[in-house]
Amino acid sequence: MARVVDRQRAIELRKQGKSYGQIKKQLGIAKSTLSDWLSKYPLSEKQLALLKLNKEYSRQVAAEKNRITKRKKREARIQATYEEQHKYWTSLSQRELELAGIFLYWGEGTKLIKGPIVISNTDPQVIKFSLVWMVYGLGIPKEKLKVTLHLYNDMDIKKEMEYWSKQLRLPLSQFAKPYIKKSTRVNINHKGYGHGTCGLLFSNVLLKEKIMMAIKAISDHYSSKIEAMI
Repeated sequence: MARVVDRQRAIELRKQGKSYGQIKKQLGIAKSTLSDWLSKYPLSEKQLALLKLNKEYSRQVAAEKNRITKRKKREARIQATYEEQHKYWTSLSQRELELAGIFLYWGEGTKLIKGPIVISNTDPQVIKFSLVWMVYGLGIPKEKLKVTLHLYNDMDIKKEMEYWSKQLRLPLSQFAKPYIKKSTRVNINHKGYGHGTCGLLFSNVLLKEKIMMAIKAISDHYSSKIEAMI
């Protein structure tokens, strides 16, 4: 809880134009931690100019500018890598799409073999890919899917349902009544819980058995590879 509050306070101070050194002095947080928390909050040129006027912290301006330079280089490198990987991975075959979904389900799906097919996550991108996999990889009719939401009672429930409906391009008629947890998000107020947890659900015993046996077959096969390596 204290760590969450410290992070929020550090971000607030950063937005006010404070340097890492100033924030460290005020909150007693290591610069390595601040570097992780505040990497997406560089100071503007105006904020740097104001910081430079403060003699006590003028020496930190160079460090801040160095961080900005490194960040821009890193962003350029990451963008180039993204473009390279986008070209490589956006032409998946049907089999490759099925396989990618099976591995996703292995990590994020419900495993009870007698239960429905369900993938839940807080990340909209994961749920969007799950939707594509279910429709194009498994052949599930889009209109047959159900959407489940796990929300918190300090959220605007209607707004969050509309958010997920827009993200998935699925009508609210396909949404189950959301589960509302009777607590606030203050204890989990970190990246990933902005819109609650969304799940895609489809009930089909034979298809669920096929997914689980595919996971088991892959697991068994590659587990035997480990034995051969010894």
